[in-house]
Amino acid sequence: MTRDAACGAPYRARVNRRPDRSDRPARPPRPTSGRPPRATRPNRLPPKRDEGAPGHLTLRNPHSVLATLDARPADVLDIRLPGEAGSKAWRDVAEHAKARGIRVHALEVAPARAVERERSGGRAGAEADVRPRKPQALTDLFANAQPGDRWVALDGVQDPHNVGAIFRTAAFFGVRGVITTADRAAPLTAVVYDVASGGVEVVPHAIETNLRRALDAAKAAGVWVLGTSEHATKTLSAVPRDRPWLVVLGNEEVGLRRLVLESCDEVCVVPPKGDVVTSLNVSVAAGILLATLAG
Repeated sequence: MTRDAACGAPYRARVNRRPDRSDRPARPPRPTSGRPPRATRPNRLPPKRDEGAPGHLTLRNPHSVLATLDARPADVLDIRLPGEAGSKAWRDVAEHAKARGIRVHALEVAPARAVERERSGGRAGAEADVRPRKPQALTDLFANAQPGDRWVALDGVQDPHNVGAIFRTAAFFGVRGVITTADRAAPLTAVVYDVASGGVEVVPHAIETNLRRALDAAKAAGVWVLGTSEHATKTLSAVPRDRPWLVVLGNEEVGLRRLVLESCDEVCVVPPKGDVVTSLNVSVAAGILLATLAG
């Protein structure tokens, strides 16, 4: 006799309360055809910008680097030269930099890469990192205007090689300042500095959002505004040279915009002598205009 029977309690068999599902057929997989894929959750915040990255230009023209060393040596951050002796200009860069306590590193360049860079106009790998020059205010640019002073304004010039060539020409002729625009124009990149060959360091510049207001500021300072157009009737030789002139040069394709053209005191043309080519590159036109006005 069991203990439960002896105590008079009914016998209770042990019951497994969790049902046995081993014999239940497996659930078929859910159909996926025809259903759109589950959308991924979009990023709520845009990726962070690298705020700590220093703003600098990498220059490869030794004359541009030398001009920066002379004008603002504190803005020359680093100089890297290849293992070979290099040109005399780069040796001068190294000497000037070391005299001012600026780092000069040896840069190992593969021979094939050096040849390729020289063919493309580079200097066999030599380069320097510099901070860009800060623009000036228009009031400083036009301060104390005198007869014979010259300035240049660029209305939408988009090729950085043209901008650099204009800066170089402006420095050669002693121009007091260059005005560029913030929109629809070439920014002052390393290409501009290298092509200018030191001109950006010699000639102050201003960057304006509204060129017409800049022309008005020039007039208020006693400066005359000279526009250029191949459709003008007045030739360059007829422009008086005893005035302080701001020469305005237009875009490579369309020239000066209409409202800018209407803001000029005078508009002149460089008359062509041939019949086939009747227009000039904007940087070439700048040289002719400044040379004629300087004479």
